[in-house]
Amino acid sequence: LHDHCVEIIKRGKAYADDTEQMEMRQMRMDGIASRRRDESVEDNLARFALMSSGDPAGQGWCIRAKISVDDGNKAMRDPVIYRANPLPHHRTGGKWKVYPTYDFACPIVDAMEGVTHALRTNEYRDRNPQYQWMLDALDLRKVHVWDYSRVSFVYTLLSKRKLLWFVEKGLVQGWDDPRFPTVRGIKRRGMTIEALKQYMLSQGPSQATVLLEWDGIWATNKKIIDPIAPRYWAVETEGVVKVTIEGQSEIESKPVPLHKKNPELGEKTTAYGPVIYIEQEDAKSFEDQEEITLMDWGNAIVTSKSVSASGVVEAVTMKLHLEGDFKKTKKKITWLAESTPVNTLTPITLLDYDYLITKKKLEETDSVEDVVTPQTEFKTACWADANVLQKVMVGDIIQFERKGYYICDRIAEQDRHMDFIKIPDGKMAGLASKAGGISAVATESAPKEKSSPWGKSAPPKKGGPSATSAAGTTTDAPGPGRKVLSEGNVGFEIPITSQMYDVKRVYGEGEVIAKADTKMYEVTTVYGI
Repeated sequence: LHDHCVEIIKRGKAYADDTEQMEMRQMRMDGIASRRRDESVEDNLARFALMSSGDPAGQGWCIRAKISVDDGNKAMRDPVIYRANPLPHHRTGGKWKVYPTYDFACPIVDAMEGVTHALRTNEYRDRNPQYQWMLDALDLRKVHVWDYSRVSFVYTLLSKRKLLWFVEKGLVQGWDDPRFPTVRGIKRRGMTIEALKQYMLSQGPSQATVLLEWDGIWATNKKIIDPIAPRYWAVETEGVVKVTIEGQSEIESKPVPLHKKNPELGEKTTAYGPVIYIEQEDAKSFEDQEEITLMDWGNAIVTSKSVSASGVVEAVTMKLHLEGDFKKTKKKITWLAESTPVNTLTPITLLDYDYLITKKKLEETDSVEDVVTPQTEFKTACWADANVLQKVMVGDIIQFERKGYYICDRIAEQDRHMDFIKIPDGKMAGLASKAGGISAVATESAPKEKSSPWGKSAPPKKGGPSATSAAGTTTDAPGPGRKVLSEGNVGFEIPITSQMYDVKRVYGEGEVIAKADTKMYEVTTVYGI
């Protein structure tokens, strides 16, 4: 690249310039030529040599392509192609004191490395003529530029400059943070390379600017990991409930498939004992004498439940009913047998994450600091069976049944527990922003009216208020303060913000009954209206 810069100067198609940066920017905007534009080739080569040597006298110079002063496309107005930079490079150290810009390097590297089609996002479209000019100026092989649109996702920053801000502020762990949209970041969160390929191929090379939800790519990922993810159990430690099993006198174990639909994944050992543990939420849902299903064991009947004054379930007693039909029970729950030297329960931490920002799409005028999500990491302490400790390694993708898919982020080390990061499954509810009720899905948290066989609400009784008007009947004075009910004088309230005058209904205030033009006998409606 350095040699090509020397060559383009020798051809009189580039020159050295020491115009101050802000002044140069304004001159380019106004279409004013630099006073150095017509300097001799010899002087330009000497100044580039000065820059390349690292001499302080060369630090204020740059090399600009001699394309145009006042071209309508401002990218063609003598762009900078080489700059002086005395700082050591992270790879080459202090070997070079000057470095090319992207505008100069990209077309040359593409031509030299045999690229036939350069795929570039359409934000660089104004630079395409500049790209071709560089190739022509140095008589290099032509490269075909193919534009495509940049894919953007809701609640997501793709700007490296803005992502760097999160790293520097310590709001994330690094460039491989599971909350980052980098390839390393989403891989750490459980995204597979195959899912990335399939999703991008499904999008196609569109030129339309799109803002996508995350559900599609994660749903694609789920289809890939579901058939191969071993199944395990985990029980939250907070509020864990001890269950005494009547009919089970001793601890025993037996092999169970890791995936009932994929026997190739092997087996795990499940322990059964007179004492098991279940989650508080499951225990609260049990009714007296209710028959439930203990997964991978069989049915059991809840014989008693001890509840504290605050409503917390403290203990449960069940009686095994293994001859019962699991298809007839409403509740199938996961559980863990009491820890023993043979079956040691493993403490683990389940991690879930929220979006880094609270705004779906960040505008150019928005400040990142104003839209940072207050809390983006959520931890849940759990117990898992010994199989997890024995079989799962970092990077393994598993499913904790009834909880979701997870990827192992850290194995147990000394006082540190195993960490598992939750993998989104593509369901919109799981992808909703957790920050202050902001949701990534088009659902509202407001209570919904009670449904009826008729849909939104039952039809009015005969002689009652009409339901034929979508706007309902006003119950207050005209203007933005008035109230309108959805079904006339009943139903849910519809907020009115209009400043228009209130007018009477064109059909009158009574019930509108449309007479059918038919030869059939008239009968009384079965719905009683």
